[in-house]
Amino acid sequence: MGDNQMRIVPDTSVIVDGRITDIVQEEEFKGSEVIIPEAVVSELEYQANRGRETGFNGLEELKNLQSLSKEDIISLSFVGRRPTLDEIALAKGGEIDALIRGTAREHDAVLVTSDRVQAEVARAQGLDVVYIKPEVLEYDKLEISKYFDKDTMSVHLKENVVPMAKKGKPGNIKLVKIGLKPLKRLEIHRMAREIVEKAKSDLRSFIEIEMEGATVVQFREYRISIARPPFSEAMEITAVRPVARVSLEDYRLSDELMERLRDTAKGILIAGAPGAGKSTFAQAVAEFFSKEMNAIVKTMESPRDLQVGDEITQYAPIERDMQKTADILLLVRPDYTIYDELRKTRDFKIFADMRLAGVGMVGVVHATRPIDAIQRIIGRVELGVIPSIVDTTIFIEDGKVKAVYDISLTVKVPSGMVEADLARPVIEIRDFETGELVYEIYTYGEQTIVMEVSSVSERKTPAWIIAEREIEREFRKRLPAGTFKVKLESDERARVWVEEKYIPQIIGKKGKTIDEIEKKIGISINIEPLERIEEKGLIEVPADVSGNYVVLNFGKDSIGISYDIMVDDEYLFTATVGKKGMIKIKRDIELAEIILDAIKKRIPIKARIRSEM
Repeated sequence: MGDNQMRIVPDTSVIVDGRITDIVQEEEFKGSEVIIPEAVVSELEYQANRGRETGFNGLEELKNLQSLSKEDIISLSFVGRRPTLDEIALAKGGEIDALIRGTAREHDAVLVTSDRVQAEVARAQGLDVVYIKPEVLEYDKLEISKYFDKDTMSVHLKENVVPMAKKGKPGNIKLVKIGLKPLKRLEIHRMAREIVEKAKSDLRSFIEIEMEGATVVQFREYRISIARPPFSEAMEITAVRPVARVSLEDYRLSDELMERLRDTAKGILIAGAPGAGKSTFAQAVAEFFSKEMNAIVKTMESPRDLQVGDEITQYAPIERDMQKTADILLLVRPDYTIYDELRKTRDFKIFADMRLAGVGMVGVVHATRPIDAIQRIIGRVELGVIPSIVDTTIFIEDGKVKAVYDISLTVKVPSGMVEADLARPVIEIRDFETGELVYEIYTYGEQTIVMEVSSVSERKTPAWIIAEREIEREFRKRLPAGTFKVKLESDERARVWVEEKYIPQIIGKKGKTIDEIEKKIGISINIEPLERIEEKGLIEVPADVSGNYVVLNFGKDSIGISYDIMVDDEYLFTATVGKKGMIKIKRDIELAEIILDAIKKRIPIKARIRSEM
């Protein structure tokens, strides 16, 4: 080609964008001499070797330029020296860009770039520059979207495998085939390239992560993970989309919990297994804080996949470091921050720092049991500050709130211990709705103990078993024909129910007999008529509805006593009266429906003490 022909030097940005082949076919640039610096080729090769989609896209564009050259639409040449590994590693600092500008200067060529900084530096150095603004295309559906319908939660594409999808809603999700034949590598590669290219040109889409063999893209509502060798043994695309966008009203939360969210809850953990509906609930909480409470709400996500309103700003890690994001957020001072999700020790420390700085925090955590969310914090932050960081844990299962825990700190003797000098700081974890103590967390020696309190109260210690047997033996000596029931209530006190006609015999003249038994065993014994059990077993129990619960009111005298619950003389279930003198049954279970039906029909709800004889 002659000297009058336009010479152009494209940089990496316009090649990766896939736009240089269109530019050189425009009237202004037709027949141009396209000079590709070896620095561009090296950078693309480096990216492709590291499994990055941008590298593969760029190399594909170079092949397209070769095709145009063979058709004599342009002339194509590769010039310049290959950059060193150090220069490639310093690409972000501008080393590669400097080599590209040097090539344009040497060949008296026009530099074509879509990198604003590159354009400004080149103009400052006196070079001719054509700056192509990054293209913002109209929203266009991805090819992968054809695999989604209204019930599809995620799509799983892999070379040599039939396309699969998870369909349904949390709690009822099935993996189904959505194609007839396995996908070829070329098809997966084409879709991967389309995803990356369109993500760059769509203002609401981002390339969140790009590493060796793995690319994560947030394309609007789709979170897409692309895996290729060497990270995976075969090319794979996984696309996830929220199937439901709900408000807190849809969860039918109790008035008490709603009040908690409005007023006192400042450190919340939303826990659940993968696919349980944690993120959906977190979105609902974020919208509630933003719209209902007029609060400033931000999110910290990697990747940014929460579907929230425009008034909620979503932040990604700055320079791949969530700590830097947190530093900025502390300057912004939001009322609430949604941290999705807490995995590594660093995440928990950042969450703790922000909470202690006064920011309301909501963290999303993978957990298979409600207590697991708290256990994941242990060892990562000091035990004593956990209640200051997390005051409420909400466990999600099958898209519903299954448990809510209240976390507080007190000083006491842990359950199952009796020595007063064993008192220590104890984290109490209570069922928020009933107030029942569920777990205790404390240090014992160098160990951190997470104790299920119900198991402590239900499980008799060896000492208690021996004491009960000793009482039974003493009573059997004196009442060979009588029936009685023994229950140890503490290390110092027992209750014994005796047939009423034998009570004078067991107490003795002026209480002599019972005194002898008490001195021999070393335990105070209360005697009650056995018949009273039967009487109590027939008591009518007041029942009413409170929020999401049907409540049976026994009174504080019955705390800790187990009752059989009866309706129309038919046994329903057995439960222990909680610390508020109540038994609570969730409204969404069949037992509650039976009791509600009885209330409507004015059938009395009765109870009897559970006899273990």
